[in-house]
Amino acid sequence: MSPFTLLIIAFALVCSVLAAPVNLEKRVTHSGRGTWFNVGLGACGKHNVDSDKIVAISSNIYGSGGNCDQWMQITNTANGKKAYGKVRDECPGCGSSDLDMSPSLFQELGSLDTGVLKVSWHYMNKDFEP
Repeated sequence: MSPFTLLIIAFALVCSVLAAPVNLEKRVTHSGRGTWFNVGLGACGKHNVDSDKIVAISSNIYGSGGNCDQWMQITNTANGKKAYGKVRDECPGCGSSDLDMSPSLFQELGSLDTGVLKVSWHYMNKDFEP
């Protein structure tokens, strides 16, 4: 094979690798307070009930609603319990990394009587379903 042919083959291989789609989402873990609320019509425009696994995120993160219907994994840092919740609302009173959860979701992590939990959380991949 001539050097020119090898160069063309190498170039074609490099181009095919660069053209391949890459689906990498950086996972950022946030830490904050977790509280609970009685759900209803959320900022994402969907009606929910308290038995749904719903999360309201801070206004800083909510923005224009780009995370609506995104699943997240939430961990109670005191006991290690984990649960999944879906973003369906905005929490104007929450700190930047705080979460407000439906009663059923909060109960997977701790007792409603506790009222406030220390939590860590991160978004799941866009195509995730628990």
